[in-house]
Order: sequence, then structure tokens, then C-alpha cells
Amino acid sequence: MTARAFLIRGLLAGLLAGLATFFVAHQVGEPHVQTAIALEEANSAAEVVDEHRHEEAEAGHAHQEDGTVVSRHNQRTWGLLTGTITVGLALGGVVALIAAGVAGRFGRLTVRQSTATVSLIGFVSFALVPFLKYPATPPAVGDADTIGARTGEYFGFLLVSLVAAVVVTMLAAILRPKFGAYVAVVSAAAAYLVVVVVAGQLFPTVNEIGDFPADTLWYFRLSSLITLATMWAVIGVVLTGLIGRLQDQAALRQAHKELAGSL
Repeated sequence: MTARAFLIRGLLAGLLAGLATFFVAHQVGEPHVQTAIALEEANSAAEVVDEHRHEEAEAGHAHQEDGTVVSRHNQRTWGLLTGTITVGLALGGVVALIAAGVAGRFGRLTVRQSTATVSLIGFVSFALVPFLKYPATPPAVGDADTIGARTGEYFGFLLVSLVAAVVVTMLAAILRPKFGAYVAVVSAAAAYLVVVVVAGQLFPTVNEIGDFPADTLWYFRLSSLITLATMWAVIGVVLTGLIGRLQDQAALRQAHKELAGSL
């Protein structure tokens, strides 16, 4: 079971995850994105624009005629499909390589079980926890002047979450031989929870919702979380299944060799 074998199966899992995520995002998420865009356009139409704004609109219209602006139809179809497949392939490959690196190092866990564990830790630390601190916002929410600061804060918290996940996983591996798997896992989970809660309190809170409808915001963020969960669930389930099958085939070949050697 080589890293190459893991990677190939990770890319396949990522491809399937990208396709599944596109379907979920298009059917569940895009309606709420469209609602947010409609609200943003309605608010913009109600405002009094000056001459400078007119010049910007005319310039933007000219760019669109030159084909430099992607239409909304392409954004929600081919653009969305390209994005989900690209992210799926990247995540699938990374998760597969990490799973290959930790195979056989998670105590008595099989390769199938350690792969599932890596996928679960990745979802929690890379997707779920950062989302809870800095949830996705629709197009009409947020000040354009603070987008750089908000992006930096998100990736900063994401880095803290990932580093904490790696450290507590190593802690669990150290504690397991002496205190057992149960104590090791509970202690590591508690340590991770403490770190991210403290970091969540120290990192700035973003509150730029304004008078955006609360129900629309709720459904947008819920659909975003469902989309994230779809990506990671498909990667985890498919990759675990493929690696498990690979492990079974390797065990069967080893058994045949041992049988042949005993004859």
C-alpha cells in the first residue's frame, strides 16, 4: 500500500465529492445566493447614485461586453462545477496523502479506520470549527473595505484550528499506551476544545449584517454548511471504502503467499 495508491484513490474520491457538492450547492445553496443578490440589487437601485457611480457602471458594462465578466448563469453552472471539482480533487489528494502518512501509526486502528479518522479530524478542524467562528456570508452582507481584514482573521483562526488538531492528535498517540484509548481520545478532544474556544474569544468578531433579513441569512449559512459537509462526507466515505478494499486485497495476496510458502 504505497502513497501513490492512496493518492490515486484520494483523487477519485475528490472527483466524486466535487460532483456531489456541485449538485448540493446548485440545488440547496444557489437559490439563497440568488435571493441575496436580488436583495443587494434592490438596495442598490433604491440609492441615489452620483456621477462617479454612473461612470463606474458604464465602465463595468463595457468590460462585460468585452467578455471579461462572467455571467451569473455561468457562475452558477460551469463556474460552480469547476470550483467544486477543483476543491474536491485538492482536498481528496491531501487527505489521502495524510492518511498514507499515518497508516499504522494510530495504535491498533486498521488502515480503513485511520483513514476515516483523518477525514473526520479534517472536517472538524478545517471546515466545521472555522465555519462556526466565521460563517459564510451572502453577497449583500459585509463591508468591502474590511474584506482583507476579515479574510486574514478567517485564515488565522483556521491555522490555529489545524495546528491544534495536529498537536492534540500527537498528544492522544502519546497518552494511549499509558492510559488507554478512551482517556487519550477524551483528553485530546478536551484540549482541542479549550484551544479553539480560547482562540475564538481572542479573535475579533465580525458583525456586518446590518438590516439583512435574518431568515435569508440563516438559510444561506445552513446551506453553506450542508455543502461543506457533503464535500467532506463523500471524501471520507469513498476514500475509506477504497482504502479498505485495497487493504483487503493486500491481506488476501499476503495470505496466498504464506499459503504457497507453506506447501
